[in-house]
Amino acid sequence: MTQVTEAAVLDALKRVPDPDRGQDVVSLGLVQGVAIKGGYVHFTLQVEPERGPRLEPLRKTAEKAVEAVPGVLSVTAVLTADKPGRAAPQQGGHQHPPGHGHAHGHGHAHGQGGQQQPNKPLIPGVKTIVAVASGKGGVGKSTTAVNLALALKQKGLKVGILDADIYGPSLPRMMAITGKPDTKDGKVLEPKEGYGVKTMSIGYLIAEDTPMIWRGPMVMSAIEQMLRDVNWGELDIMVVDLPPGTGDAQLTMAQRVPLSGAVIVSTPQDIALLDARKGLGMFRKVDVPVLGIVENMSYFLCPHCGERSDIFAHGGARREADRLGCEFLGEVPLDIAIRETSDQGYPIVISKPDHPQAKIYRQIADRVWGKLTGEAPANRPAPRIVVS
Repeated sequence: MTQVTEAAVLDALKRVPDPDRGQDVVSLGLVQGVAIKGGYVHFTLQVEPERGPRLEPLRKTAEKAVEAVPGVLSVTAVLTADKPGRAAPQQGGHQHPPGHGHAHGHGHAHGQGGQQQPNKPLIPGVKTIVAVASGKGGVGKSTTAVNLALALKQKGLKVGILDADIYGPSLPRMMAITGKPDTKDGKVLEPKEGYGVKTMSIGYLIAEDTPMIWRGPMVMSAIEQMLRDVNWGELDIMVVDLPPGTGDAQLTMAQRVPLSGAVIVSTPQDIALLDARKGLGMFRKVDVPVLGIVENMSYFLCPHCGERSDIFAHGGARREADRLGCEFLGEVPLDIAIRETSDQGYPIVISKPDHPQAKIYRQIADRVWGKLTGEAPANRPAPRIVVS
């Protein structure tokens, strides 16, 4: 098969004129972030915000131009526009950008001024979307997201996982999935499946050691296309592994994707809880329900003697959940079995279903699904009433 090069892609795009300026998109500097893996090509067209809404035909024309390059199997072009700064929401109230709505169940979304707007989910057929987030990296967010999704699958649900951590995609390794996603029409990708769960990650399209040097708008556009241009089919729930932090990508995701709720992952020490608090605050400001907090690496169990050590302190996330008036979903210990099974691509919920830590993930899944459906699991404690 003919090897696709960046030069060949740019050559094709030099024949695509900007409808307003006459010059080609390459000469104007609109083409950014060209990424090639095998015959799969991804690039971004960066335009001014005022032109963005009417340049969808330009994006399609650019895709068709690159599709004609010998050796190209599939093309994904992202149209992105830098937007002017927006004032942060004020404490005690909720301010939203014009036209932004919030999902309420499966009905309508309400924008500013009480006007109703139709709720237009990016993914038809997906009933529920839950984000797994953390205020900082390195707290085990992806491990939690994958095991949570697999535990939900074991409940008999139709489950998908979107690896939205563009800068550090770990889903391919953690699910032992390799190869590129298929496409039937060259436009819509088929999700890769592992352990009965449908998955998608930028890691399937980009080599593992390729750095993603993308700005926030480019990241969000890529995430939106992995939501919109993938044949997810019918799902009861999609688990989205968000990038760590509370930057533009996370905020935009919370605002533009009809999230049913968010799970915050933190470790017990104060510095991690400080960042977790920021993540929780971000979701609350954009009216995304916080389903609860998971304390990961809660304590260490020695694999030889079974002695417990509170390396990162213990119970901080539970106290933080009580203080903030949200549910504490569970504590997951620092256990070598979790690390080994994740690194090997056989998460502990699948590879060691009777392991005590696998049972913890299933209990967390029960609580999350119970909050989403209003059906409290049998082992769930009575709700705590918090008076502020």
